[in-house]
Amino acid sequence: MSPNDSHSPSHAAEAAGSDLGFALPEPARPGAGRVLALGALAAVLLLGGFAIGYWPRAQQSAALARSVVDDTEALPLIDVVAPVLKESTQPLALTATLQPLAETVLYPRANGYIEQWHADIGERVKAGQLLAVIETPELDQQLDQARAELVRLQATLGQAETQSEYAQTSLKRYARLGPAGVASQQELDQKTAEAHVAEANVAAAKANIEVGKANVRRLSQLKSFSRVTAPFAGIITQRNIERGALVTGSTALYRIADIDVLRGFVQVPQDLAVRVRAGMSARVSVREYPGRDFPGTLERVAGALDPNTRTMTAEIHIDNAKHELLAGMYARATLSGAQAHRVYELPATTLWNDAQGLRIAVVDAEDKLHFRKIELERDAGAVLHIASGLQGDERVVKLASASLRDGMQVRVRGTKL
Repeated sequence: MSPNDSHSPSHAAEAAGSDLGFALPEPARPGAGRVLALGALAAVLLLGGFAIGYWPRAQQSAALARSVVDDTEALPLIDVVAPVLKESTQPLALTATLQPLAETVLYPRANGYIEQWHADIGERVKAGQLLAVIETPELDQQLDQARAELVRLQATLGQAETQSEYAQTSLKRYARLGPAGVASQQELDQKTAEAHVAEANVAAAKANIEVGKANVRRLSQLKSFSRVTAPFAGIITQRNIERGALVTGSTALYRIADIDVLRGFVQVPQDLAVRVRAGMSARVSVREYPGRDFPGTLERVAGALDPNTRTMTAEIHIDNAKHELLAGMYARATLSGAQAHRVYELPATTLWNDAQGLRIAVVDAEDKLHFRKIELERDAGAVLHIASGLQGDERVVKLASASLRDGMQVRVRGTKL
């Protein structure tokens, strides 16, 4: 028998069987079909596990994509137009706010209590007219004390002058006795020093009197402020005091305004600012007087543009001797004599006109909506001529709608302008 035969499975089984006393069956060998079935089962299990983990995620991704599409489709769909550059020879009409020619708030210089008041809101007053009287007990005591101190200082001056005269007399006496040997040189020097000290005391007493007089004048002037008078002719627009009320330097007593002439401030756009000059005539209108214009004159121009708005401030003076116009009114000022200038034309449907003024809505590069204030020069019915507020490259919302909000995301119909 060969060595290989002694190690074969059959011989090993026979050897083991001889040890156990019976023969063992040969080990079973799996067939090819069984191996394929096991492999297929493992593949099915792997695919099932992958499907169980992937399917929910796929459903979530699909739902998210559908929600994004739905949100996009839910955005407002709007039409936009581009401003059309035009040249206008119409007089420039700008918004203005009317203010008094002079206006001030009166504060007390003297602290105390209101004893009397003589003018109420709506009353016309003259320059220097008495408006109120303030009772000042503490100030009165200070003034009495200052006057008494001045009397004491004047008495001190009299004492100093008397001592100075005596010192001068003694000095002269010792000056005559010195050469005769009756008075020593030391005594003469002492009297000389005493005379100089007496003169200095007189000078100091006179200076103290001047200080005392200045203090009396200061308190007297402060006392005069207890009578509140009008600084200029005008109308009382506010009264904030009652009898017996305590007032201090920070208490507003009256507000007075001169409305015989009103000032209207307008913002002139950049393209016309270089042509606006002081002395130009203007017409001012308010909606409270339809069909009526109030003449005015352009008195001052700022001479520089505001870097934020690119406009220049101008001041118009309007005669208001009849007090038909009220300070604080919103008005329209039309400047005459201006040369041809640029305007932008837009459909009338683009205009918002509400409590915030005249506005349009523009869409930025990210399709977000923003409101912008404008100055309207002319309303031609179907179209508007915009004097300021536009650069010319904006996408303007064609149809104004109350549902649109500043900063909201929108969809623009068609191609971008």
